[in-house]
Amino acid sequence: MTRALIVADVQNDFCEGGSLAVDGGADVAFRLGRLLHEWSEAEDRSQTDYQVVVATRDHHIDPGDHFSDQPDFVESWPAHCVVGTDGEGFHPNLDPQPFDAVFLKGEHAAAYSGFEGKESGGLVLADWLREHGVDSVDVCGIATDYCVRATALDARKEGFQTRLLLNYVAGVAPDSTERAITEMSSAGVAIIEVREPR
Repeated sequence: MTRALIVADVQNDFCEGGSLAVDGGADVAFRLGRLLHEWSEAEDRSQTDYQVVVATRDHHIDPGDHFSDQPDFVESWPAHCVVGTDGEGFHPNLDPQPFDAVFLKGEHAAAYSGFEGKESGGLVLADWLREHGVDSVDVCGIATDYCVRATALDARKEGFQTRLLLNYVAGVAPDSTERAITEMSSAGVAIIEVREPR
């Protein structure tokens, strides 16, 4: 089994102080930073939990109705992760950022799933993972009830064994987060907690 870690949208605008902040986002970024540091320091990736680690990022230029001055926080949102702004960047707690690829999504339309994104060479996430022999993925990041949910559900649709790392996610609201976790579990996503680096 070749497993990838997918880090979804751990960006400044989704963490405390950002334009669309999620409570606990910076803490998730910090804990993921420790996990990534431990992984990047490993001498042999084959002896770690992940053979590859990738990230997704909202990358908005003009996403149309996805942005609103009067958002409903379901289909429309305040402006966030606009290309060229600090808000689009990875949260500094993620440093180091040893990603094998970064998948940008949402330039001109709403995009929740990382599987809608493309890396610098133009490959979509599913094709990139298959090219690297991946058959199993762990999904983490922000937000549990939106981009993490969509990414995990699409991973299952694409045929990957999929786990949600419950101790490495932050959700927008308790009710929608609970519904998202139930939906992911019903779709065959394993809901787990994993060991955290000391």
